[in-house]
Amino acid sequence: MGQLEPVFGDVRTNIIQSTNAVRSAHAQGANIVVLPELISSGYKFGDREELEAVSETAGEGPATRAWQELADELGLVIVAGFSERADAEFYNSAYMAVPGSDPLVYRKTHLWDEEKLYFQPGNTGFPVVETEWGRLGMLICYDGWFPESYRSLAAQSVDIVCVPTNWVPIPGQRDAAPAMATTLTMAAAHINGVAIAAADRVGVERGQQFIGQSIICAATGWPVAGPADATTVAMLFADVNLEEIRSGRSWGAFNNPSQDRRPDQYLGM
Repeated sequence: MGQLEPVFGDVRTNIIQSTNAVRSAHAQGANIVVLPELISSGYKFGDREELEAVSETAGEGPATRAWQELADELGLVIVAGFSERADAEFYNSAYMAVPGSDPLVYRKTHLWDEEKLYFQPGNTGFPVVETEWGRLGMLICYDGWFPESYRSLAAQSVDIVCVPTNWVPIPGQRDAAPAMATTLTMAAAHINGVAIAAADRVGVERGQQFIGQSIICAATGWPVAGPADATTVAMLFADVNLEEIRSGRSWGAFNNPSQDRRPDQYLGM
């Protein structure tokens, strides 16, 4: 997993940076590589013209083509964020390049702050794809603040959730405490019995700080890599055991959090 720092508006440089990170990860044995949200473009758009200049059709634009070609060449899965142009609309999207297969695109369901000025809310639902390395799903950043996002994937027996993200500081954060984002990620992994790989970015872009602290959580909720630090580019690696994920969803003879749900008792369900 790559914790990177994109250059705003410089798609070419960001493609080089992201593909170099994938090649480095592959050389160290990675089979699935997750990269940050909007890694091809940067995040802090000032107007629609800037957005249009860096957006692309999935599988046809330079970033998604490069990721797909690299996935096919190296025989691994790449999940990376990009600004998607589709049907005259724009989406904050994640592209999953699976070697030898059709790509999967996820559009961010829950838009954060000024994203609502530029992007449409996602309309893909929460797709899951079967791969050689397990059943994979995607979320993006603020999606992780909604329990329904992870639950929608867990209901489809997802094994690993890949999360490109651009986490920002949360008001009230204490210096000695774990970041809210990493705490939520750990809790979601534990509650849903899924592994989670959340790749954040670092740096300051147009006055907006990003907090790094990328993390890989086992399905128990405990970190198996990271959190990374808050300021530097980094690579995180972890082994994920699919048999342990699937068998661990039952907590002893009497409890399974998925099967123990009581939707008939939940308000508004």
